[in-house]
Amino acid sequence: MLRHSQRRIIFVAENSPQVTSETSLRYPGWTVVLAAFFGVMVGFGAVIPYTFSLFLSPLHAAFGWRSEEISLAFGITAMTIAAFSPGIGYLLDRYPPRSVILPATVAFSLGVASLAFLGPHIAQFYLSYFLVGVVGNATAQLAYSRAVSTWFVARRGFAFALMLTGGGVGSILLPLIVQRSMETYGWRASYLVLGALALVVGFPLTALFVREKPLALRAVDDRLTAGTSTEPRMRRAVFLILLVSILLYAISANGIIAHLSAILAGDGIPVQSAAIALSMLGASGIAGRLITGHLLDRWFAPRISMAMLLLCCGGMILLAHAHSALAGITAAALLGFGFGSEADVTPYLIARYCGLKNFSTLYGVSWTAYAIGGALGPVITGRAFDLAGSYQSSFIALLSLPCLAAALLTLFMPRYTAQSANEVRVDLLEPVL
Repeated sequence: MLRHSQRRIIFVAENSPQVTSETSLRYPGWTVVLAAFFGVMVGFGAVIPYTFSLFLSPLHAAFGWRSEEISLAFGITAMTIAAFSPGIGYLLDRYPPRSVILPATVAFSLGVASLAFLGPHIAQFYLSYFLVGVVGNATAQLAYSRAVSTWFVARRGFAFALMLTGGGVGSILLPLIVQRSMETYGWRASYLVLGALALVVGFPLTALFVREKPLALRAVDDRLTAGTSTEPRMRRAVFLILLVSILLYAISANGIIAHLSAILAGDGIPVQSAAIALSMLGASGIAGRLITGHLLDRWFAPRISMAMLLLCCGGMILLAHAHSALAGITAAALLGFGFGSEADVTPYLIARYCGLKNFSTLYGVSWTAYAIGGALGPVITGRAFDLAGSYQSSFIALLSLPCLAAALLTLFMPRYTAQSANEVRVDLLEPVL
């Protein structure tokens, strides 16, 4: 039972709207989550990373561009995302989410569709990816997390997980859609399809359903989650720990994932099994997000993060010594489960420790830290391969050390509220809008 000092009584006037709780499907926050799911599914985070490689061969055949020249566009959009994410977060903290997401979705859709009209000058290609990078995170989980976080206290972790699962579903469906349209109509039509998906799916759902919980109704949530970490110096220290942890984890995660297929091939694992391992990486990532989201609502989040990061370390060590298809697929499953779960943890910890006032700005800064680590990891791994001439087992195992350091850093995170997560009652009565 809750202690007397922790009890909350909410009076509802006779003319108040019908009430429900976060555990009910009728709770309006779940409609926001569902709309955010589809928005993330067709946003930058799913469209660009998971379809980019499919256009390498068609663009080379059409214009004679080298793979290195084409790949530079991905680097341009990644660094643009890193530079503009804090600014996008700043806008989200000061304006309603829809006023940021909707124009960004239009710009993103036009930017992707413009690739269908590429000419022989590669500068046009780079410019399109730069523009996509400028607005990219305003169409991804960074933007939708702001609205979702305002609706939930007791089920915030699971709500984030469902939203982020949209990206996992997109990573499975979008390559299939692109490949099919490319085989039927050509690569130019595929770019048009990708641009249209964001506009046709993401735009209307966001316009109709994505909104923040009214401030008057969030006052109760603020009292429930106010805790010992509200002192500014404590927030800064905790956020710095979180940034360093994200940077280190990103080095390990992207260093492994970017080279996973080649690492498995170097261990003598057949190409077909390597493809299964990559599919397992995505599928286990979805499972990791959902399970972690459920756990975050019931246990101390930094310990959940540490457990998942240690699971990633175990997957890397297993990968370093994987000489069979079963071992390689198992390692990929562990990596996908652990890495996928960390996508839930970051916004949850920011909201818990730092509150919602500057939530999106801080989340944007964390994206910058992730992008820097994400850029360093593959380069470090590639450099090690060039020096050794192979993916040596000792180096793959050593690549787990940044991830291990990130896990240990979570030990320095203090309790985030005077109440435990389990003491926040899930049967709070809140009006349905």
